[in-house]
Parts: sequence; C-alpha cells; structure tokens
Amino acid sequence: MSEHPMDRREFLRTVSAGTVSAALGSAFATNAAAAEKKWQPISDRKIRVGIVGYGACRFGAAFGFQDHPNVQVVAVSDLFPDRCAALAKACRCARTYESLEVLVKDPTIEAVFVATDAPSHARHCIEVLRHGKHVMCAVPAVFGSIEEAGQLLEAVKRSGLKYMMAETSYYRADCYAMRTIYRAGGFGRLVYSEGEYYHYSSALSSIGSYKDWRVGLPPLWYPTHSTAYYVGVTGKRFTSVSCRGVRGVAPKYQPGGNRYNNPFADEIALFQTSEGGVARMSMCHSIHGLIAETGRVFGERGWYDATGYHGAEKQLPDTERPPLPPSVPPGGHGGSHGYLTHEFISAILEDREPAINIHEALAMTVPGIVAHQSALKDGELLKVPQL
Repeated sequence: MSEHPMDRREFLRTVSAGTVSAALGSAFATNAAAAEKKWQPISDRKIRVGIVGYGACRFGAAFGFQDHPNVQVVAVSDLFPDRCAALAKACRCARTYESLEVLVKDPTIEAVFVATDAPSHARHCIEVLRHGKHVMCAVPAVFGSIEEAGQLLEAVKRSGLKYMMAETSYYRADCYAMRTIYRAGGFGRLVYSEGEYYHYSSALSSIGSYKDWRVGLPPLWYPTHSTAYYVGVTGKRFTSVSCRGVRGVAPKYQPGGNRYNNPFADEIALFQTSEGGVARMSMCHSIHGLIAETGRVFGERGWYDATGYHGAEKQLPDTERPPLPPSVPPGGHGGSHGYLTHEFISAILEDREPAINIHEALAMTVPGIVAHQSALKDGELLKVPQL
C-alpha cells in the first residue's frame, strides 16, 4: 500500500466499479435485486480500536474505522507529534500515545490498525498480538524476510487472535467479481493469470518514507497489489518462480545507492501455481506516468479482462460487492478501504477468520521475496516456501 495521495493512487485505474458492473451485466444475468441490497447490522457492539501511523499518505484515517458503526476509536499514535495530533483530529479521538509500544499497553483497546512503515509491519503486529489485541496491518505483511514471515505466523497461531492484511486489490470491484466467478466454477482451472502494479517514480523524485525505506526498494518486496489477482481470486498458491529484473537508471539503483543493494526498478515474475497453471506478476517503477493496479485471469471455462467475463456460464451469482454501513465510505484504491475495515470488524464480531488472514497474507507476500532472489540470480527457478 503505497504512501502517496489518493488522487495519484486512482490515476489511470484500469477498471472502475461502474465499468465492471456494466461489463458483467452484458455477459451474464446478475441478481436484479443487487442494487437494492442494504447493509444489515449483525451486532450493536462497538470494538475499541487503536490506530497507529499517519505518514505520507495518511492511511491511519483513510480506512474509515472512525466512521464504522461497530467501532470506537479510543486512541491513536504516531512518532511525530504533529502527525499524531492530526490523526487524532481526523479520527475524532482525544487520547494519543507517543508510540505503538505504549499504545498497546492500553487495556481498553481490543484491536489495532497498524499503518506504520513497511519495515516495521511484522514487528509491530507481533507486539500488538503479544499484548492480546487483534490486528489489521497495511501491506506488505513482512518486509523482505522469510524468517520474519515464520515469526509472524507463529505469533498469530500462538495468540489465537484475528490477524488481517489490508490488501486493497482484494476488494477492488474486478478482483471481487473474479473471485465470485471462480468460486462458482465460471473459470474452471486457471491456466494463466496476470497481476500488475505500476507506480511510476522519476529519477528525481519519489514518495517520502520514514527513514527513506522506499529508496531503492526491491520492487517485488511490495508484491501484494499484483499477487492478489491470483491468490485473492483462487485461494491457491504459487509454488515456484523465475523472475527477471530491469535495472534502474536513477542514482538510487546504482552501486551503493540504496540500503538493499538492489539494482532493479522493475521486476517481472513468472510463477507456477498449485493448480498447475502459470501466473505473471509484476511491479514496475519505470513506465512513465503510469500508476495502476490491475489483473486478468484465463481459465479452461472462461476468462476475465477489463471488459468483464467471457465464458461458458450464463447464470452466475451476484458479483456486486456487498453493501457497506451507510456511514462508511468505500474510500481509495478502487473503493476498497471501507470493505477491508468492515471485513476485519465483522470477523471479530462473528468470531471467524478474516478473509485475508495470516495464511493468505503470507501467500501474497512471501512469493515476491523469493522472486527478487531469483531476479538477483538472473532468473534462476526457485521454490516458493509454503508457510
């Protein structure tokens, strides 16, 4: 989840919710009552939430926790006092803490939204879980470390609490439709799929980040906006990968130019999937002016692209995203923010696993780490560990 303003995030969106609805309507019959569906509350309980992080993109307040009828934002935190005060104002919350480590000691907090810098995600989530609180975290789940992935998995298992990664592509209208059609058998086995995250970064400028963690970042250490277009559609896994990198021309990609010793501005990975298909997943910084998150899937019974569903099935379930509470805005990233918050809160209220639980989160994140290793080895085929 990139820390940049929402208007840039939505620039050149490949598929809007309206486009998806129109395309699907011409391809097969949908539920005529879908437009009239209304949100039905499942509880009057309010989950007491703490929010941490209000960086360059202001994500702490962007997901609508403060607007959800089943949430009370009781405390917020950011390392910078001015940002902390701004987050408190945006979330209509009076209580502030100077750090996550202090906030998690508040016994009134039941759940925490971690919107901090990517290198700290796993460590911060483990700390939240250790203090007996549910956690939703911005992407990626872990940062370039398979060992860290194992530690996070064990922490979630040990805690018995809810963990959810807030991957926005999962609730984009097109990805939601793909998932619904896949589960209904409209694609059959996926032969080929594509996921693409384009985020242009010029040689002279880039988005600000805490301690410059974004400078020279290996592209596929930030893979989930792309990988959601397979894992988030099928619930299946990547098993091996060959990846090639495109060397960047900016100084940050030259020797000594970044802390990661990473020469690549772009990475394109070819994965084998657990259902016997192939998936191409990419993350690119070099394509001038382009900012987009999108994907396509191709199966033995049908396919889905920007124009909608094409295939053998004529009667499929309603593919419209379910209604949100009226007070919760869909938000940015294709109208996904509100859905992620609602899913996390609903999972707590219903005492069930969230949609993007720890297993799905790592299945979207870890393959990108291995893909970067492959790129550094000129595309050597590597196994993807199954956590």
